Amino acid sequence: MKSSRTMRWLRWLVPVVLVIAWLGIAGVGGPTFGRLDEVSSNDQASFLPRSAEATEAGEWQAKFRDSDEVPAVVIVESGAAFTPAQLGEAARLKADIEALKLGTAVVGPIPSGDGKAVQFIVPIASSDGLRDTVKELRGVVQSGAPDGMRAFVTGPAGLTADLVNAFGGIDGILLLVALGAVFLILLLVYRSVVLPVAVLLTAVFALCAAILLVFGMAKLGWIQLNGQSQGILSILVIGAATDYALLYVARFREALTHTVNRTQAVLTAWKASFEPILASGATVIIALLCLLFSDLNSNKALGPVAAAGIVCSLFAALTLLPAFMALLGRAAFWPFRPKLLPDGEREPELVTGLEGQKGLWRGVGSLVARRPRVVWIASVLLLAAASAGVLQLKANGVPQTEVILSASDAVDGQDALARHFDAGSGSPAVVVASRGAAQEVLDRVKAADGVGEAYLLAEGSVPVTGAPGAPADPAVRDGKVLINATLDSAADSIEAEGTVKALRTSVKEADAGALVGGVTAIALDTNTTAQRDLAVIIPIVLVVILFILMLLLRSVVAPVLLILSVVLSYGAAMGVSAWVFNGIFGFPGADATVPLFGFVFLVALGVDYNIFLMSRVREESLKHGTRPGILRGLGVTGGVITSAGVVLAATFAALGVIPIMFLVQLAFIVAFGVLLDTVLVRSLLVPALAYDLGARIWWPGKLSKKRARHAVRDDEVPEGQPVR
Repeated sequence: MKSSRTMRWLRWLVPVVLVIAWLGIAGVGGPTFGRLDEVSSNDQASFLPRSAEATEAGEWQAKFRDSDEVPAVVIVESGAAFTPAQLGEAARLKADIEALKLGTAVVGPIPSGDGKAVQFIVPIASSDGLRDTVKELRGVVQSGAPDGMRAFVTGPAGLTADLVNAFGGIDGILLLVALGAVFLILLLVYRSVVLPVAVLLTAVFALCAAILLVFGMAKLGWIQLNGQSQGILSILVIGAATDYALLYVARFREALTHTVNRTQAVLTAWKASFEPILASGATVIIALLCLLFSDLNSNKALGPVAAAGIVCSLFAALTLLPAFMALLGRAAFWPFRPKLLPDGEREPELVTGLEGQKGLWRGVGSLVARRPRVVWIASVLLLAAASAGVLQLKANGVPQTEVILSASDAVDGQDALARHFDAGSGSPAVVVASRGAAQEVLDRVKAADGVGEAYLLAEGSVPVTGAPGAPADPAVRDGKVLINATLDSAADSIEAEGTVKALRTSVKEADAGALVGGVTAIALDTNTTAQRDLAVIIPIVLVVILFILMLLLRSVVAPVLLILSVVLSYGAAMGVSAWVFNGIFGFPGADATVPLFGFVFLVALGVDYNIFLMSRVREESLKHGTRPGILRGLGVTGGVITSAGVVLAATFAALGVIPIMFLVQLAFIVAFGVLLDTVLVRSLLVPALAYDLGARIWWPGKLSKKRARHAVRDDEVPEGQPVR
């Protein structure tokens, strides 16, 4: 009696302790969400490896600066040439700007060649609080501009501030949209009010734990956090935690049909779901950690950030959710609580594998059993046709002014700058050369196509022009001089990148140690490094996932076919995405990292659903034989995996509310790819191919030699007879 009472107390105490522990984690991690900006940076220069030429040039450039000032470009534009009176008003605007005391001396007003615009170069002393500083500057500029004229704040400072503004929705809007979408889907799937709340709390608590972990790693300097990683972390944790929770809930509901003891049902479900959830999570974690092989720091940072999120999702799904279910029992499914099945219905005798199934998944299983070869060949051809669109994908980077999809004062200002000045004003290319070769390098820079003007830098950032009264000697740092070159094209344009490539070739002929850096060079080196990462990381990810699948399924054939299926699915998703980006959205291109991120997420997450399916198929095949096991596994996992796919697609689609082209593109690629993988690959292609191969799918494992224990042969369906 005492032992029974002790067990009863433990059944309540353990879940309560787990819930309280997670409440404590959420209580600390939740408020930390608002502090991520303290350890986050969106400076593109920090994404590059130290070996990149733009990085080396930037380090030399820093030696010529007296501060870490970020330049803003103020441009005032008129429909007609400025009158002398209007020029006077523009000159007074300079005094208003200087009164803000943002940095060193303001340069300007500099009139344009057509006389219809003036510009000011406004150094901003620190990048800390740049968004608020630029907002204040815009207020002064717009109120002080001459009547009837338009004023803009652009340049590196203006563009960075607008980029930070665009990422501002990550803390609130993104989470609300994602959680709202997940709640609605769960409500429709389970027709229960209690269960969606329990699942969402599991996901939210997992996110709080992940934020706490990521904040600590960033604070210690172990990782570089940026807005992209922050947004992906939130979505990935919510989606993954919900997926794992759905798999556990499905096994818990199934267990409740066999026992009235909620604790026993919780443990049965935990044992049944532990291996596939752990294998799924490990696959995603290891695939994400493969990003550590990246040369691009932004890619390298995402690996441990996202992996930390998956770890927390795993722990929450395997500890907090079972605790919720232990406390709620059948009430979790109210008002449609699962009923205990009669003894005779607990384990149906399988001949075809479709016994006991109804509705959609019986129909899918019947189709797979009757025409397996037709189904998988048709699926492959459809995916191959969709993959043809990959040839239209323009993933070689986009101008920074195209990255922000919402209204941007800096983007409008950049357009105005290009109408009246050299488009590269305010963001010059930077050439670092030896003192002895300074003049020859300068001559080559001036003669280069696409360069408007160039000058050697003297002390105090004064140009060496040779004009009367101008300084005669350039500033020298460790035997090096600095040349600023204003480009004819906008600094973030493809044309500017072409100019930088030509400059690098030209100046090295005069000085082998010369370096070309600046905003354009950073973008160019980022794209080049991203292409290298794509070629290196994809094979590593595929090999790692293949190895995990072999361990899980105790087979060689099945893992190889699963990998080929998700790679084909990835190609189809990228092909369709290319058509959509070019033909519907009209995007000018895609960030060079989009294919890599799309691959890592789609392959890792696509394998997730195949793990959920094939682990259950293997379980059923051990009992009933391979072909009946395939149909049984497909039927019992169909609903839960489809629900998980829809949830994950909806959470990634929520990234589209952030007006950043990279995130919108990634949202579409992953959302569409997950749905494609869920609906076509996992529901038709993989089951049909496995059914066609039969027991050979498990080669060389023992299961490949196992015969069915029924009268019907394991390698055929009765001829001329419907599958029942």
